[in-house]
Amino acid sequence: MYTEEIDQNIGNSVDSSEITDAAGGIPKDDCFVSAKTDKSQAPEFVLSLVKLSRSGLLLLTFPWGNLLDTIDVVSKIFCDLESGSLKSPLWCHRIFPIQATCTLNEKELQAVVSKLVFQFVNDKRNKLAQPLKFAVGFNRRGTEESQMKTSKDESKNSDMSVLLDRNKCFGAVAAAVKGIVSDSVVDLKSPELSILVELLPLSGVPNGSLLVGVSVLPQNLVSTKPRLCIKPLVCDKNGKKAS
Repeated sequence: MYTEEIDQNIGNSVDSSEITDAAGGIPKDDCFVSAKTDKSQAPEFVLSLVKLSRSGLLLLTFPWGNLLDTIDVVSKIFCDLESGSLKSPLWCHRIFPIQATCTLNEKELQAVVSKLVFQFVNDKRNKLAQPLKFAVGFNRRGTEESQMKTSKDESKNSDMSVLLDRNKCFGAVAAAVKGIVSDSVVDLKSPELSILVELLPLSGVPNGSLLVGVSVLPQNLVSTKPRLCIKPLVCDKNGKKAS
């Protein structure tokens, strides 16, 4: 789970989800694991708290083999909030359901996006129009300008430094979407699916190994005004969702 405190300003977009050791390469020393001690209770869910380099953000991960769908989990939270069966959280502003992670590399990013978009369009629960309307969000929150500059200086010709440019990242993601749905079109006002890419500010990861969380989200989980991002969990004093 990737959560954000209320007093933190949201950058552009992104999630709460599962991250695998193979995809994310997260140092195990940076994870705090909590589990049920009563073995008689089933199922046993284990969440890991991953150390981030920026305050105000929490990254919770599920273990390998977990069967929970992070999109469904967050959707259920919104349904419970809207029905009144769940009280609004006091310290959590947004939850970004990360579906996959990869290094900030064009080939890897396109492969992940292609897989998630394919799953989305083939999910019978999603009723999609033609042409398919989509939008892309890229958030570099947590990565200081100095870190980005260092990464660029160390590998000026690397694909990773190229994708730090927002437009380059958008182009790579859009190409992956069109590779799955050829007649898809960009629509920033009312996208049927939104691809959100979040640069993860993980502690202990070298500048040359930037990692991103990726999700393909339905309309009910995103807001397009004033920018494309995950919907907030809390309402402002006027009853409107906080931006």
